[in-house]
Amino acid sequence: MFAEARGPEPLAPGAPWKPSTRGKDKRQRGGKYQRQASSQRSCLLGLELKPELVWEDWDLGREFTQTLVLKNIHRKLQKLHVRPPASKFFTTFIPEIIVLSPGTSFSMPICFRPLQRCEYEDSIEFQGKDGSLQVCLRAIIPCHALEVPDSVLLPLCAVQNSSNTNFLFKNVSKLQTCFQWKCTAPFQLSPEQGLLKPGQECRVTVVFRPEEALVYQQQANCTFGEEGDEEESCCSVLLQGLAKYPCLQLRNPGSKDEKKQCGPELHFGSVAVGQSLQKHFDIFNPSPVTASFSISRLSSGVHLLESEFGCDMTRGKVAPGGSLRALVTYTPAVVDSVSVEYLSLKCRGALNKTLLKLIGNCVGPKVSLSSSVLDFGCVEEGGAVVQTVELVNSGPVEAFYQWDLDCTGNSVFSIQPASGTVCPHTHTTLKAVYRPTQPIAHHRRVTCIILHRDPIFLDLIGTCHSALRQPVILKPEHLVLYKLHWYRRHDPPDTLTATQQEKEVHLDQQGVICPVEDKSHQEPDKRTPMEEYYQSCLGCMDPLSCSAVSSPHVSVVPSELLFHHKTSSSTSSQPVSITNHTRGTLSLVWTAAQDSPFTVSPSSCDLAPLKSTSFRVTYDPKQLNTLHGAQLECFAFYKDNHQIEGRLLCPPWCVTVRVTGHSFQPGKEHFIPCCSLQPPQVVFPALRVLSYRTVLLQNRGDLPLGFCLDHSSNPALAESVSVVPTCGLIQPGKHQILTLRTTPTEDSPKQGFSLHLQLNATKQTKELIVVSVVEKLCVSLEGDNSLYFQPTSVGSRTQRSHHIRNLSRLPLRFQWSIPEPDQELIFVEPDAGELHPNESSIQTWSFSPLGEKTYTLKPTLTFWPTQTPGCSKSHLTLEVVGSGSKGVIEAEKAVLEVGEILVGSCRAIQVPLVNNSPCSVSFCLSVQQILLDEDLTYDPGTEPKALQLDCERGTIVSRSTMLLRSTVRPHRRAQYLWTISYQMLNATGFVSSPPQAVCEVRAKGVFPTLQVIDVCSGGSVGRLSKVHLWKLFSLDSLNEHILSDPSPAELTYRTPTKDSSPPVFTKARLDFNFSGTPMNSEPSIFMLMFHNPGSIPVDWAFLFPVDQQIELEFWAETGELSSTELYQMKVQDNHLFSISPRSGTLLPGQQRAVHFTYSHDFVGTDRLPVMLKLSYGREISLNFQGLTAEKDTPYLHFASKQHVFTSVTIGDCTPPKQVYELHNCGAVPVRYEVDTAVLSQLKVDNFNHPVLVCLNPEGEVLPGKTAMLEWIFSPLEAKVYHMSIPIHVQDGDSTLVRFEGCGFDSPTLGSTNPFNCSGTKASEPCVKRVPFPGQVVFLSEDSVSLGNIPVCSRSSRLLFLTNVSHTDSSVHYEWDKQSYQQVVQIHPEQGVLCPGESALCVLTFTSTDYPTCYQLDVICQVIQEAALNRYRDASQRWEEEKKRQRDEFTIKDNNLTESRRLLIDKEPAAAPVRKGPPLRKYKTLPPICASGSCERRAQRETAKSPRCPEPPRPALLHLGVTAHSHGLLEYLPHLADQSNEHYRCFQSVKPQQPETSSLSTSSSAGLPSTTHGAERDITMHALTSLLRGVLDDPAFTHSMITLPSKLITKRPQETSSFHCPTSPPRLTPKPQVLSSRTAEQKQQHSTVDSEGTAGRLRNQLPTQNTPLTEHAPANMSEDVLLNTLQNLMMEAVRGELVLTAHPRTVMLPPVFTRTRKMYKAMAEEGEIMRNRTEPAGI
Repeated sequence: MFAEARGPEPLAPGAPWKPSTRGKDKRQRGGKYQRQASSQRSCLLGLELKPELVWEDWDLGREFTQTLVLKNIHRKLQKLHVRPPASKFFTTFIPEIIVLSPGTSFSMPICFRPLQRCEYEDSIEFQGKDGSLQVCLRAIIPCHALEVPDSVLLPLCAVQNSSNTNFLFKNVSKLQTCFQWKCTAPFQLSPEQGLLKPGQECRVTVVFRPEEALVYQQQANCTFGEEGDEEESCCSVLLQGLAKYPCLQLRNPGSKDEKKQCGPELHFGSVAVGQSLQKHFDIFNPSPVTASFSISRLSSGVHLLESEFGCDMTRGKVAPGGSLRALVTYTPAVVDSVSVEYLSLKCRGALNKTLLKLIGNCVGPKVSLSSSVLDFGCVEEGGAVVQTVELVNSGPVEAFYQWDLDCTGNSVFSIQPASGTVCPHTHTTLKAVYRPTQPIAHHRRVTCIILHRDPIFLDLIGTCHSALRQPVILKPEHLVLYKLHWYRRHDPPDTLTATQQEKEVHLDQQGVICPVEDKSHQEPDKRTPMEEYYQSCLGCMDPLSCSAVSSPHVSVVPSELLFHHKTSSSTSSQPVSITNHTRGTLSLVWTAAQDSPFTVSPSSCDLAPLKSTSFRVTYDPKQLNTLHGAQLECFAFYKDNHQIEGRLLCPPWCVTVRVTGHSFQPGKEHFIPCCSLQPPQVVFPALRVLSYRTVLLQNRGDLPLGFCLDHSSNPALAESVSVVPTCGLIQPGKHQILTLRTTPTEDSPKQGFSLHLQLNATKQTKELIVVSVVEKLCVSLEGDNSLYFQPTSVGSRTQRSHHIRNLSRLPLRFQWSIPEPDQELIFVEPDAGELHPNESSIQTWSFSPLGEKTYTLKPTLTFWPTQTPGCSKSHLTLEVVGSGSKGVIEAEKAVLEVGEILVGSCRAIQVPLVNNSPCSVSFCLSVQQILLDEDLTYDPGTEPKALQLDCERGTIVSRSTMLLRSTVRPHRRAQYLWTISYQMLNATGFVSSPPQAVCEVRAKGVFPTLQVIDVCSGGSVGRLSKVHLWKLFSLDSLNEHILSDPSPAELTYRTPTKDSSPPVFTKARLDFNFSGTPMNSEPSIFMLMFHNPGSIPVDWAFLFPVDQQIELEFWAETGELSSTELYQMKVQDNHLFSISPRSGTLLPGQQRAVHFTYSHDFVGTDRLPVMLKLSYGREISLNFQGLTAEKDTPYLHFASKQHVFTSVTIGDCTPPKQVYELHNCGAVPVRYEVDTAVLSQLKVDNFNHPVLVCLNPEGEVLPGKTAMLEWIFSPLEAKVYHMSIPIHVQDGDSTLVRFEGCGFDSPTLGSTNPFNCSGTKASEPCVKRVPFPGQVVFLSEDSVSLGNIPVCSRSSRLLFLTNVSHTDSSVHYEWDKQSYQQVVQIHPEQGVLCPGESALCVLTFTSTDYPTCYQLDVICQVIQEAALNRYRDASQRWEEEKKRQRDEFTIKDNNLTESRRLLIDKEPAAAPVRKGPPLRKYKTLPPICASGSCERRAQRETAKSPRCPEPPRPALLHLGVTAHSHGLLEYLPHLADQSNEHYRCFQSVKPQQPETSSLSTSSSAGLPSTTHGAERDITMHALTSLLRGVLDDPAFTHSMITLPSKLITKRPQETSSFHCPTSPPRLTPKPQVLSSRTAEQKQQHSTVDSEGTAGRLRNQLPTQNTPLTEHAPANMSEDVLLNTLQNLMMEAVRGELVLTAHPRTVMLPPVFTRTRKMYKAMAEEGEIMRNRTEPAGI
């Protein structure tokens, strides 16, 4: 037999994936796992062995052997029977039986000889004593197999980012396997291909790079096999990845005005120039993925050479939920400028970009002098005077200062220190020294240069006197007057000379000689401090000074001299020329310094007006190889100035020459400079205006530093910039402030040019970059200079934001200009402002169209530099496009039904408002309220609005929906209708359109409602009818009160608490009468079924007096209780009245039974006030009252002491008989008597007419029973009669009962309600009844109302009894015959119901021959079948025990031995027959006497006898039957249409007739009696079988086809036999056969022939001599039909018949067949008719 070839077990643990093969029989093997399985050993039946042997490496034509080892690990000897392999491919040479001792092994060689390339499988079986086991033998084909995971889940990754993971796959075969992975984006595998040796593993890295936020699932396919094999195997791995969009947020802890900012902003505030301030911001990642970001400057187009902001972070990654802190440094360089930059935070893969605004303000020092003039006074020649002045720095920046004064002795004035720094918010005290060398007046205006600020000036004045010369003392007021008149350009008139006569000079009013100037220059001096400083330094050499300010009085050329190195033997000199620009003769005096290498010759001279003279400056260094520098000063004053007395003194002028030189000999190395230049780059404003900048050159070395401006590199550009000073000497540790001045040009290089400072007269230079280029103003408008507004409603307003940005390096001011006609359409905020360089501003534009059209508007933006407001302005035009349209608001639903809402509560609703127009609509809503109840009167003006809108004004954007949130809070029970209207709003917020209705909202305010729909009783009042219970608890009034609206006082406390209103404030008061029962009786139990008929839940609670008491404080308690409180405490403490549950919640439509229990523990009448409180609803005060009577006291209980009779027609000769119930609540029979004296008086008062007659005025009521007082109310007039009649109780109290009756006129024919049957009609059930808790059997109807019926009629109703128990026990039911009279019959009277089973009961009501108002209570007793069986068993055991005790007795005798001998040993002989009394051996027992010992003996015997078992108490079901029977004389004229619905019974019930009856009921005396007993049953069954046979007969079916086509002929001779010609006419109406079918039976049998038996009998006129046999078929036919209908209804209840199913279609025979049969049937019928008519014709 061939071995079976199959693959590995697919469900084996760890089984590798199976590849699909094509063409060849390739299998993917899990080699590793199978080798493990073959190497493992298992233990079974005490043997240790391998479970299988596997051959893997084998070839054809050879033999392969493996050894199977069996080891006995059992303690007993093992004897095994071996079954060898069944196939010839596996062979072994072993004995059939193997015996293994404990602990020994046996080796079994197995050979495998393959014949073809396939898989083989076989087994060896070992049979032992304890069972058998098999070892599987398998030979597999080596194939390529890879072990790969089923799926690989990649880490969560951000879009446009990457995440990676790796997995292992292994070659589980014994072959070298090539693999190739293939997958598509966004996954990538590495390595994608390779070669795996047997058992080798490879780790593959998976990279996930998503481009969208999606869930990615993709199969990565791997093809593997031998290299070059076309048919490769394939496996796959499911790659799963989830991509999310990253998101980054900027958080600035230091930002305070985040709400006012348009975006994130980092404000540095004011920062000192040259200093740095650092602030940070946080980058937060709220997304679940790692976010990569980059930070860069926003491209602006502004040619910024160097940014003043620096960020330490340019890129990075933020973990999910993490944050990074970035540091921004602000280093300003230009004082009084605002720097603005934007950092762009770009997150790769994010949907948005974030801009961070960086803004900072650069501030410089604020330096001032404590005094602007130092007056040294008059000093003797050779003396010196010292004064101090304070240099104050009130700014936050350290101030660098330098005095433009030679303090080394080359000037009569010196200030120490001449240069230095002033810390922020401090001051420095400077010492000024005056050392005059010649007796003249000295005045010098010294400049203090401040870095980054304009210079300040200090006037130094002093006068030197000698013994020979004493000039006029110069004072500060002379300077003030001189400056004033100098600005006015006037000369003194009294100093005229010859030159004045020649009109070359003139004097001012004070006699000051002034140079002649053109009148065009006679304007006030408007020089800036920088211009004044430059003029003092350059004099007339300044090319810009002539056009700016007036020419100086004295000028020197050149102002700077540079001496090259010379040898020690020779000196060098250079000329200096001084020009007198005045028209007076000047004296020139040079200040000579001792030991100075620089000298001037001549040291003094006079200079004629408008003349020049030359001096020679000689450099003669005393020290070689060093640097020298000085500032030489020369004072010029009027020669005749000292001769003017009393005139205005003209102060002298001072000119200076800056000289530098070095004495380095050739070949000597110059000093190595060590200096710094701050800032290295100077940027001038990009305006064509004269601008100034300052730089600081510091000597940081220990040797002097000489500098000189080198113009050789770029002379043209270098000459465009003026530097002061161009040369000088800086002592070690000192500094020199250089001032640069230029006017930027457009052709200047944008990147700037270089100025070189030659240091120490060597080739070493210091480079200074100067940027002085003019740029055009540039402002960008967002949206390519266009702004588009969405369609806007006419008259409303739409706003849009628009950005403008300053792309130049100059601060700008801007102003929007809107043409006047367009100002009504658009406006912008702000319309003017200032923009710093690179700053962006947000403008808010508003558009308000005036009509339905498209507008194109062009406002203009005007902007200009802030520094030059008077220059030409630039303009840009913005194109604004907007359209006006008409907006309309609609609602999704024209009418919104809210439903019912609790009055006083609120409900939030949402009204969807839809705007389908293309524009947004601004609206104002209004609500109009209407109450729809017709019987409700209210004032619309004062009625509070029950609908409140959360938002009455708003805007709905175009083509969108807005949810209008509203709150409905009804204030009363009513139907509310609200109409919501809207009006359009214009741009100013005012109404611009009439109201338009949007929708209607309807709601109904309701109160919580509760309703009692059913009642039952138990315990001692279990036999009370439901009508009686309904009256006891006043349930009609209770339902009426509960369903009515509560008063405001009842709503004071909306929930039942101890703070609820007391009963005295509750208007609704009702009595709950718990009836009466003797002492120690079972508790009276009442169950009310409460139903929630509303649509809202209702919370209800019964509050006892203790629940309504408020807990008072100790001081407020009186400690005394009233008698009422004590009585209530007694009732509550003894639980005489109890309710369960006392509170609860009923959902809409839900029902709940509430138990009321009254315990009869105390004799008397018990009362307890109880409050029924509905949350948010009514409060009803219930007066619980119950009676507990003594056992020997007679007591009649009246459910109500007022009774209303059914209204009776005036003149009715047969008024109906009515009843009034009397219930005996005591334990003894009660004799009652109705006081007829009142009735007699009533008769006398009504013309001796018996208005009210009691048929049974006396009687006895048994304990627990109810007696019916029968009354006949016969009104004489159409009015309401009130009669109070006492009812006396023997040995008891009398009760006065008030009776009320109404008489009315004869009803008209055809009236809808000819008789008042209110007392006999039951209310129609409005809700589905449910069983009470614990109720086992449920009655389908608890009341049957027959309405108005004729006398002597029979009516039937179908009822169903259903066993609703969930247990397996059956119940036994039985209708109590004593509970109903002879007029009611129920069939079946008893039965058994299994769980879930229903039984059909037929109630037949036969009215008597006298009109009566029937109110019957039919009781059905229900007993558990199990309890009944237990009772029967117990009764049987009791009977048996009783019989046993009766038959058995025990005789006790002391002489027991003798008795035995006499009775056993001696047999009595037969006594001879004799007369007389018989002979007795023993004495006769004494007679039983009635003594006390006998009674005690009887009691003992009774105690010894077992107690008789009590029958189980049945559960009672009450069925109320009501009807009102009428005499035929009253019934037929008024209810003729209903006469056919009732069946007239010929054998009616004949109760005892009252004397007052004037109508004889003898009409039915001669009627035949119906069949009874077995004869009746036989007849019914026979007719039933007959009818079934007729219906099943095919011939009858075919004859019915032709029946409708025949004409029914009536022959009078046939019907005349039913009449008696001698019969006199009768006054009574003819008796009729009335149908008692119900509505359902009518529907089911509507197809019954109306001309059938019932119809024919209805048309007959029976007489007294009618044969008796004519009525029997009618009764039996009714019984058959009734039985049929009952069977159909029972089948419908059981589900066997569907009454609502569609009628079945019967397949008829072909047309020709039916036609032929029809013709044949008609021919036969015609033949029969002809045979009948022939004798008549003869």
